[in-house]
Amino acid sequence: MNRADIGAHALSTIAVAALGFSLSVGFAFLVSVMLHFLPWAKKGLMPLFVASQTIPLIALAPLMILWFGFGLLPKVLLVILVTFFPMLLSLLSGYRQTPADFTDLLASMGAGRLSIFRRAVLPSARPSFFAGLRISATYAIVATIFAEYAGARRGLGIYILAAKNNFRADLLLAAVVVSAALTLALLGAIRLLDRLTARGSKARHA
Repeated sequence: MNRADIGAHALSTIAVAALGFSLSVGFAFLVSVMLHFLPWAKKGLMPLFVASQTIPLIALAPLMILWFGFGLLPKVLLVILVTFFPMLLSLLSGYRQTPADFTDLLASMGAGRLSIFRRAVLPSARPSFFAGLRISATYAIVATIFAEYAGARRGLGIYILAAKNNFRADLLLAAVVVSAALTLALLGAIRLLDRLTARGSKARHA
């Protein structure tokens, strides 16, 4: 019975984490492209992004629940806030890894900024992109559980809270093991995606 119960809560956590993490990656990519092409925007916005990371998660999660209720939105927003910044930094760092000789060669051949970005900058940023994915993935499940713990109807956070209130150390430990397994599974999926895209990139350049 406990296995089925914790499984249902884990599925809820997975759904929220996957949605929030996917939106975070997409948003981080769009913002990174904007900051890459608009250096003045980078100077103005980066201090705000850094400041957003100084807000303690223990204070942010209850505020999200108070502002947006107990539905899906506050949990997804919290995952985005926690995982967005590492992804953004990884992408911007990856853009800077582009060999200058390569961009100069493309520019001398008449390639525009967008073409150079697509042909040189993006491929160079692939390792940093996947490094950022792995870092952010470790935060996604934790942020989701924390949001559920602060206030939700289902999820591992609620399961952990119920186990703690009932002094069930065995159920609490089981929830911790499941959350760790979910994180490892997410990291494994990212590693597999990294290998598949690396093979595809090699095949295109073969």
